[in-house]
Amino acid sequence: MLQRRGITHEVLNAKHHQREAVIVTSAGQAGAVTIATNMAGRGTDIKLGKGVVECTKCCVKCLDRDCKHCEHEEKHGCLGDVPCGLYIIGTERHEARRIDNQLRGRSGRQGDPGSTRFFLSLEDNLMRIFGSERVADIMDRFGGEEQKPLTHPLVTRAIANAQKRVEENHFEIRKHLLEYDDVMNRQREVIYKMRDQVLKGENLKGRAEQFFEEAIEDMLLGHTDPKVNPEEWDWQAIKAEFNMLFLSDTVIPKENIPKMKQEELLDMLLEKARERLSWREKELGEDMLNELLKVVLLNTIDSKWRDHLYGLDALREGIRLRAYAQKDPLIEYKQESFKMYDELLVEIAKHASGLVFRAQPGPRQRRPQQVQEYKPSAAVQQPGAAPKKQRPVTGDKKVGRNDPCPCGSGKKYKKCCGRNV
Repeated sequence: MLQRRGITHEVLNAKHHQREAVIVTSAGQAGAVTIATNMAGRGTDIKLGKGVVECTKCCVKCLDRDCKHCEHEEKHGCLGDVPCGLYIIGTERHEARRIDNQLRGRSGRQGDPGSTRFFLSLEDNLMRIFGSERVADIMDRFGGEEQKPLTHPLVTRAIANAQKRVEENHFEIRKHLLEYDDVMNRQREVIYKMRDQVLKGENLKGRAEQFFEEAIEDMLLGHTDPKVNPEEWDWQAIKAEFNMLFLSDTVIPKENIPKMKQEELLDMLLEKARERLSWREKELGEDMLNELLKVVLLNTIDSKWRDHLYGLDALREGIRLRAYAQKDPLIEYKQESFKMYDELLVEIAKHASGLVFRAQPGPRQRRPQQVQEYKPSAAVQQPGAAPKKQRPVTGDKKVGRNDPCPCGSGKKYKKCCGRNV
């Protein structure tokens, strides 16, 4: 539109980085027109050139307030509507008032005079979604005609209310996002603290025994019940799962079963697991066992934590559907994620406990030494010595009888080396 009207202008769109300083410098000259996006030219002040400010003593920035008899104030009404300086035209209102205020702030920098005006359409996204009905009623009430501008304080107020509703909506979205992230962040702090302790090699045997206890406790919760007679517990499953986990052949005396309690059984099985760990230490040595525990615990924590994060992402995508059942998705997410976190700790304990007794540390592989290819030097024939008989050259590919001989004599193979074959 500006080109059709012959108006010289510059476009500041953050693409011409080398010319940006030149465009900003010329933007404050008299009659200069600059089209800028929201991000372009931010953080720079546009200095006004000669003739842009009409009066040397501007009434807008006058601190003495002695401009009652100023001819420019009487003629233009500078205090009501600034007639000079940088003039900013906004083509739409944004969802955040902060962005509009930044655009307004392009004028009136460093005390220079300036003014702003925004032109809006009812087809803009902000007006169409949040404020079109309100503004349309105002236009009908005051007789607004098609394609004619409407300026009224009620319109400005309706636009400000629409922006406020959008900002409140975005604030609630960010607030919920932060609450969802807090749930994961609390779990992440515990897992990373555990991982840091393993990385530093702090009390690896104690950490392994803690995993043993958690694994045995989860096993007993699945096969025992304090409210039921101990003889009715699933002893076969307890022995099978314990023996499979710790590679042990544990036998529980039958005479102890009727008086057995969960705490006593837990202590007994935990003591068996500690004995297995001591036997493992004698087998490998203290240093090798610590190295094995470090590798096993780190790999287990990392792999299970990755799977847990994938599960939380899947839960977060579908938890919004709980709202159809009149349930708060955030509360449901917290409850479900807490259950998943408990299962994560049990999975880490079980997997690490089993790997401690199954992993076999192999010998450290030595770097292969680079072997230079042996190339024998060319034989020097002694003077007077009889020339050696040429022998046929054998290779993977069979030489045809009429092919040139591989020895390099220039003869056919059947008349040279092939005669002796």
